[in-house]
Amino acid sequence: MTGASVALLAGTMSTILFASSALPMVVRAIRTRDLASYSPANLVLANVGNAVHCIYVVHLPPGPIWFLHGFYVVTSALMLLWWLRFHSHLHSHRREVREVLT
Repeated sequence: MTGASVALLAGTMSTILFASSALPMVVRAIRTRDLASYSPANLVLANVGNAVHCIYVVHLPPGPIWFLHGFYVVTSALMLLWWLRFHSHLHSHRREVREVLT
């Protein structure tokens, strides 16, 4: 096994592990729509960082890093969009409950 094939195998394995570690977070967000524990600043910075990192990744030869970065781009964007959507729904629902109770 050459050094390049070991590197490719390590990159593939780490991509699978990193993506697998993030999937429960995404599934939980879809299922519960509760993203209150996520910081909007973190979500925005993650998306900005992913956008800047795209410049670096597209200059690399195609490989596991492309899939991993694509996964992070999609999941980070979805988490920010869901935070924006569900956060406003949560606030409007709480406002309605307060109005009913008063």
